[in-house]
Amino acid sequence: MDQAQSEMNILSNGKSYNLGDDVDVPMKTSLEDDQFDDPDGGMENEEFLPGADGKKPVRFTDFEGKTSFGMSVFNLGNAIMGSGILGLAYAMANTGILLFLFLLTAVAALSSYSIHLLLKSSGIVGIRAYEQLGFRAFGTPGKMAAGIAITLQNIGAMSSYLYIVKSELPLVIQAFLKADPNADLWYLNGNYLVIMVSASVILPLALMKQLGYLGYTSGFSLSCMVFFLTAVIYKKFQIPCHFEEFNSLNHTTAHPSLNVSNHVGDHLLTREEDDALCAPRMFTLNSQTAYTIPILAFAFVCHPEVLPIYTELRNPTKKKMQKVSNISIFVMYTMYFLAALFGYLTFYGNVEPELLHTYSRIDPYDTLILCVRVAVLTAVTLTVPIVLFPVRRAIQQMLFPTKAFSWLRHIAIALVLLMLINMLVIFAPNILGIFGIIGATSAPCLIFIFPAVFYIRIVPKESEPLSSLPKILAACFAALGVSFMIMSLSFIIIDWTSGSGNAGGGH
Repeated sequence: MDQAQSEMNILSNGKSYNLGDDVDVPMKTSLEDDQFDDPDGGMENEEFLPGADGKKPVRFTDFEGKTSFGMSVFNLGNAIMGSGILGLAYAMANTGILLFLFLLTAVAALSSYSIHLLLKSSGIVGIRAYEQLGFRAFGTPGKMAAGIAITLQNIGAMSSYLYIVKSELPLVIQAFLKADPNADLWYLNGNYLVIMVSASVILPLALMKQLGYLGYTSGFSLSCMVFFLTAVIYKKFQIPCHFEEFNSLNHTTAHPSLNVSNHVGDHLLTREEDDALCAPRMFTLNSQTAYTIPILAFAFVCHPEVLPIYTELRNPTKKKMQKVSNISIFVMYTMYFLAALFGYLTFYGNVEPELLHTYSRIDPYDTLILCVRVAVLTAVTLTVPIVLFPVRRAIQQMLFPTKAFSWLRHIAIALVLLMLINMLVIFAPNILGIFGIIGATSAPCLIFIFPAVFYIRIVPKESEPLSSLPKILAACFAALGVSFMIMSLSFIIIDWTSGSGNAGGGH
């Protein structure tokens, strides 16, 4: 049997597609379903017959589900939570509170529906790998498209996380040590620091055989973001609406944020103008509003991690994994909204695209904000291994789909990926534009287009005709993804041609 047919018979646990071999996934209910899943009429592939020792070969996807429900929630929540939370207050400033809440709710609901489509497609064919769903739907082109999209999206996300490490960690060390910013010290060089963090923290975690082992680090990472959220809420009640910019020449022990500034530039504010600047807006439309939807969509990209987490879930069922997804999305939805709301209500129109930079304008040596920076750095660092797992899985699905698990290959792929990402972060003069293109193409594919078209192709017409409501909704969902992709690319191109250069991406 050729490799193509062999791949069609591979389950996530490395077994040939046989109901008796996988009683946990009740997928065959009729002769028609059986013929749909095995076009060769049940012909067995000798590659999957027991060897001389009576055992089938172990493959890289052959993991016994041992991860608890709680750890799975931590892992998926950590996969959702990214550096994008730092930009949500800026997004709210450019949409208004009510419009932002509507868009956030819509994107969260659509993300949950997308995961529902993935899980239903996976349950029908017994596959828990995104790339193999693409293969079952469209053959090798579908598998390659899914694998490439996952690789590009997650490499972009990991690079953005390490770029934060490169830019923020030297500032944190400088602030704690009160070092001279102009001093040529190796421990203030972001290039050295990002390599050290990658080698000492990220690489050991990325070498874990199973994603479930990272549940503890995921829980700690999420606790760091909870600390960030708590600090944002606390600072709202400490910082007045108009604040005085930090000046190192007259910096005293008094907290600069207590000095209220009631002027903008050289223009003295009237009482009416002062009240207007400190009043929250419910609806706002401007040139930056269009970036809110891509920012929110990227903030909920977790789909490449869903099926690997599902694979390792203890006693996995579609209903149980959907519950894991819904809880993770709801928790992140709540944290996103609160971080955006209190960040916006602290600075209103003065909030910057990166929220922590706005706090630094008041006092870069503020102890609480420095601790928050450390927490955010810890969170994004511990998220990198979670995001790396689907990339390695995609590469193995594309290049070594039928190979047995190999520690040498497992380690080599992680090393090459981390080396590539470090080189991007260190040598690329401006990677934001690259991430913008990646995010505007791969994110819509992974969230909207692929789950919908895979569902339409994989679910048998006998059970759900093309005219059925579920498939009509899936088709509309795919069309929404295509529209989103065209819109995002259009805004990025317009942004580039206008010379503003603010096209961004990442997770």
